[in-house]
Amino acid sequence: MPSWAELVAEHADSVYRLAYRLSGNQHDAEDLTQETFMRVFRSLKNYKPGTFEGWLHRITTNLFLDMVRHRATIRMEALPEDYERVPGTDMTPEQAYTVSNLDPALQHALDELSPDFRVAVVLCDVVGMTYEEIADTLGVKMGTVRSRIHRGRIQLRESLERQAEHDDSAHELIRTR
Repeated sequence: MPSWAELVAEHADSVYRLAYRLSGNQHDAEDLTQETFMRVFRSLKNYKPGTFEGWLHRITTNLFLDMVRHRATIRMEALPEDYERVPGTDMTPEQAYTVSNLDPALQHALDELSPDFRVAVVLCDVVGMTYEEIADTLGVKMGTVRSRIHRGRIQLRESLERQAEHDDSAHELIRTR
């Protein structure tokens, strides 16, 4: 059994990447990552053998959805988009690489999706999970996963097409898909 420090070191980047893709900003991703590991620490004795990474994805995803629901009830004034996209100096090199390697136009399009669609698309197309793994992670039926991914991809493409009118990188993303 690995130590707690080894467990966090091994999985922190993966959890952070997922949290960043879901939330779209560094601060929420850091909060989600920290909360995920706090939940894991409290629940580790109840963990039933299976894919540990899948369990982490489920916790991270559920925390993100809880955060979105909570914010829907408490509207907060958001900072400008550019503020959140500037990598801070407190990021690890891995985090800075991850943040900078998803095209800003694509991240903007992901940010426009509803949380349910965003989660499904990110888990499938960014994390690389199968439909079955996504269904297990979200606790929904396979048909629901297929529908959310299909609709999410359509909305993603529409958003990129709107952006392509003003942004060459969005135009390139559409051409490569």
